[in-house]
Amino acid sequence: MSTLLVISAIGEDRPGIVERLTKVILDNGCNVLDSRMSVLGGTFAVILLVGGNWSTLAKLETALKALERDLGLTVNTKRTEPRALTQHVLPYTVDVVALDHPGIVHELSAFFSRRGINIQDLSTSAYSAAHTATPMFAVRMIIEVPANQHIAALREEFLDLCDQLNLDGVIEPTKT
Repeated sequence: MSTLLVISAIGEDRPGIVERLTKVILDNGCNVLDSRMSVLGGTFAVILLVGGNWSTLAKLETALKALERDLGLTVNTKRTEPRALTQHVLPYTVDVVALDHPGIVHELSAFFSRRGINIQDLSTSAYSAAHTATPMFAVRMIIEVPANQHIAALREEFLDLCDQLNLDGVIEPTKT
C-alpha cells in the first residue's frame, strides 16, 4: 500500500530546481502523483503529492534535507492520507476576470464558504490588459457543489455578487 507525503518547497527561482527535486524523489523510490509549480515574483514555489512505501518516504524525507541545503530552498513535508471520496457533490468551474483590486479572492471564497461549497482548486493571476496596460486580475476555481444545491439559484446569486463587485464571472460544470 502506498503512503503519501506532501512536499512544499520555496526558494529563489533558477533553472534546474524541478529536475533536482524530481531526481531525489525518483532516486528514493517514490513517485510524483500530483503537483503544482509556479514562479511568483522572483520566487519558485512547488507543492507535490508523492507516493511510496513507508521506508522510501522516510529516506526521501532525509534526502530532502540535503537538497534543501544544496539549493537554498525552504522545504516542508507532511504525511497524509488519500482524500476521502466526496459523495453527492458536483464539480463546477468558476472563472472571473476583473480590474485588479484588493479583496476579490476573499469575496469569492466567502461567497462559496457561506454556502457550504468547498474550493478544491484555485489559481489567480494579475496581468496588464493588451493595448491599455490596465491592471487586470483573473481567478479560476474548481468548486464542489453539494448535489442538493439548487444550481440555478446558486448561479443567480453568484452573478449578483459579480455585478455588485464589478466582476465578469461564469460558473459552469467542469468539463473533464
